Amino acid sequence: MELQDLRNRIDSLDDQLLSILNERMELVKKVGDLKRSSQSIIYRPEREKQILDRLEKRNDGLLTRQAIDAIFFEIFAVSRNLELPERVAYLGPEGSFTHQAAEGRFGGMSEYLVLPTIHSVFESVETGRAKFGVVPIENNQEGIVIETVDFLREKNLSIVAEVLLQVHFTFASQSDSLKNIRRIYSKDIAFRQCGKFISEYLEGMDIELIPVESTSKAAKMAAQEVDAAAICSSISARLFGVPILYDNIEDSDQNRTRFLILAKDFVNIKSDDDKTTIIANLPNTNRPGVLYEFLKDFNDRGINLTKIESRPLRGTSTFRAWFLVEFLGHVDDPPVQEIMHKYGSHLKWLGSYIRVS
Repeated sequence: MELQDLRNRIDSLDDQLLSILNERMELVKKVGDLKRSSQSIIYRPEREKQILDRLEKRNDGLLTRQAIDAIFFEIFAVSRNLELPERVAYLGPEGSFTHQAAEGRFGGMSEYLVLPTIHSVFESVETGRAKFGVVPIENNQEGIVIETVDFLREKNLSIVAEVLLQVHFTFASQSDSLKNIRRIYSKDIAFRQCGKFISEYLEGMDIELIPVESTSKAAKMAAQEVDAAAICSSISARLFGVPILYDNIEDSDQNRTRFLILAKDFVNIKSDDDKTTIIANLPNTNRPGVLYEFLKDFNDRGINLTKIESRPLRGTSTFRAWFLVEFLGHVDDPPVQEIMHKYGSHLKWLGSYIRVS
C-alpha cells in the first residue's frame, strides 16, 4: 500500500473519531444537565476507573494501558469542562512535576491556578477560589512532604484521589554539543538524583552546576543562554522551548512521586479497591501501649495499614505526637466504621479514594 493511501485511511479514521467524540460530548452534556439539576458531583474518579478498566479488558491492539489512560484522561477532562468548568490549583511553577500530575488528570483544557506554596493551594481550595488542588505528598526516594502532611491536619479539605507519577529528568540545552556548555541549572534534588549521568557524561569538563529553586526555572534560564543547559522535566523543556539532548537521565528508574487531589466536602463512592487516609490524635500517648493498641485494632480486623507517619503536636511543652495513617479499604467498610466509632473525635477522616499506589 502506498504512503498516500495509508494517509487517506488515517484521515478517514480521524473523521470517524471526531464524529464519535462529538456524539460522546452530546451525551456528556446531558449527563451534566442531570447532575446540575440534582446537585451531583461532576468529578467521579471511581467512574473513570471503571471505564479505563473496562477498556483495558476489551483492548486487543497496540495501545498499552498507559496510553489508554493518557488518551481517555484528556477526554474525561474535556467532558468535565462541558459538564461544568472547574478551576484547578497546583503547586507551581508552570512546568513542574506537580503541573505534569495536574494536567495528566485534568487535561490541557482545564483552567489552572499556578500557586507558589502548598499553603496557597490549600487556601485556594478552602476558600472556593479553586474547586480542586494538586499537591505532592511523598517521593519514594526522598520521603514525605512535611508541609502537605501538616496542612492535611490543619485544614478541612478532603482527599479526592491520588496520582502516581514516574519522575524522569531530561538534559536540555540550546547547544547541540556538550563541549559548548559552561553552566547547568537545576534544583539541588535533581542534581542528586542525576549524579551518575553528571559524573559519566560531564567528567573532566569545566562546567558549573548552579542550583535554582525549581527545574522549571532551570529550563527558563537555559532557554536564554546558548552555553547553558538544564536538568529538568520534559514538560518544562517543551514549555520554554529548550531542545532535549538526553532523556531519562535519572539514576534510578524507580523514582516515583505521589500527589494528592484535594477538594472541599468531597466524598467518593465506594469502589472495589480503595485506600483511606486519617489523622490520629491519640490521647495519653505518653502511656505505654497506646500506639500498639491502636495499631492492633487494625490488625484484629484484618485491615492492612500501608503508612504511619508521626508529627510533633505543637503548642504543648511535651513531646507528644499525632499520626498520619493510611490503610486499604473505605471508611464505609464495617471494620473501619468500628475503629472510627471507637476513637471518635480522636480520628479525623481525610478521604477514601481509589488506590493507585
